[in-house]
Amino acid sequence: MEIDCQPEESIVSSFDEDCVELGDVKDMRLEAEAVVNDVLFAVTEMHVSQSLNSASDVAYINVETREGNRYCLELTEAGLRVVGYAFDQVDEDLSNQYHETVYSLLDTLSPGYREAFGNALLQRLERLKQNGR
Repeated sequence: MEIDCQPEESIVSSFDEDCVELGDVKDMRLEAEAVVNDVLFAVTEMHVSQSLNSASDVAYINVETREGNRYCLELTEAGLRVVGYAFDQVDEDLSNQYHETVYSLLDTLSPGYREAFGNALLQRLERLKQNGR
């Protein structure tokens, strides 16, 4: 008699997918918080939107660049993109390009971010150099 284990594998596989779906809301919000914490030093203001609802596959981040420009960013599995030109604003007519990282997105939006990021990198390298002596 031959035993086929495929049905059990399907049950386990669909269970895993359900767990991922249930965890996406929390994970996307956590991802947005991590994005904010990662680059907060290089912008004037940045926070996860409290007024726009996050869904299972999206979170919104408000950012003000060092130049004083405000944006509402959408974070999804596809990446980050500008969806509004004010905090908590989503303009459905915008079709801006997705960026894989917040660094790439901010690099295109803000020369001040680029400078602050470069300066922070240089300072870290200097500290490493000093600690290495």
